[in-house]
Formats: sequence, structure tokens, C-alpha cells
Amino acid sequence: MGDFANRVFAVVRQVPRGCVTTYGQVARLIGAPRAARYVGYALHANPEPGTDPGCIPCHRVVFKDGRMATGFAFGGPDEQRKMLAAEGIAFDEEGRVLLEAHLWDGRPATGASDDGAPLGPPADFDWEAELAD
Repeated sequence: MGDFANRVFAVVRQVPRGCVTTYGQVARLIGAPRAARYVGYALHANPEPGTDPGCIPCHRVVFKDGRMATGFAFGGPDEQRKMLAAEGIAFDEEGRVLLEAHLWDGRPATGASDDGAPLGPPADFDWEAELAD
């Protein structure tokens, strides 16, 4: 896989059990805030899906409104929902993840980082240039 996909996979591996992230949040954390769709493309090609250590838990990535991907690559949205429910994720009456309760704060799991700082782009990343129209 390419560098972009590898950066996506590195972030998604950090999402702890019982939490979700969004495609946009992953894109921002790798320094590509306008690339949410490409995060989805990378995860569609996930070489190591699952919940075992070392796997890339792509089922923990949802849309910004809490909806699950209709084309979830590993069994469809029903399978994604089952996997999330098994981790304690709650849903609203429309089947969307309750983001206010389960959205990951961007901090690596305990023991994954020495300083516990949020993942993110380099300190010198130029957000104004990246977000300019």
C-alpha cells in the first residue's frame, strides 16, 4: 500500500475498543483534512481487518453523522453494527452511532505513545494553506 493508506491504517489502529472515529477525523489526523473520501478508499482495501491485536479495526470508522458505511467492505452495515454493538457502542433510533458518547478523542491507546498526545499532523503543518479555497 502507499504512504497515504499506511498513514490511515496507523491512525485507525489507534482507535480503542468502544470508540469510533470519522473518515474526516482520520483525514485531519494524517494532515489531509480534505481527504475523507480517500480515507474510505484506503480502508476499503484494508489488508488486516478485525479486532485482534495488530489488525486494522476499520469497523470503528463511521460518517460524521454517525451513520455506518453502506458499502462496508467486510459484510455490509449490519455486520459493522454488530461489531460495534459487541464493543459497547450505542445507537440512536435511526441506527446512527451516538457520537457524543463514543467519538474517539484522537489520543493513542494507553501504552501506544510515550506522551499521550493526540495524533495529528506535524507541528509545522500549515492549516491555512491546506484549507484555503
